[in-house]
Amino acid sequence: MANLNIKLVKSLNGRLEKQVATANSLGLRKIGDVTVQPDNDSTRGKIAKIGYLLQVTEVK
Repeated sequence: MANLNIKLVKSLNGRLEKQVATANSLGLRKIGDVTVQPDNDSTRGKIAKIGYLLQVTEVK
């Protein structure tokens, strides 16, 4: 199974608490933070909620 490289590219300031909590659960706290997460349904669901704040690439 592949992994996803997830980078926060937009600020969390002024976002809803749920959106900030979702970013925090991915390990993203400030612009430029990068994390590698497994490509599974749980991670995809989190990305779907705040995808407009993220840059996602697949890592093999």
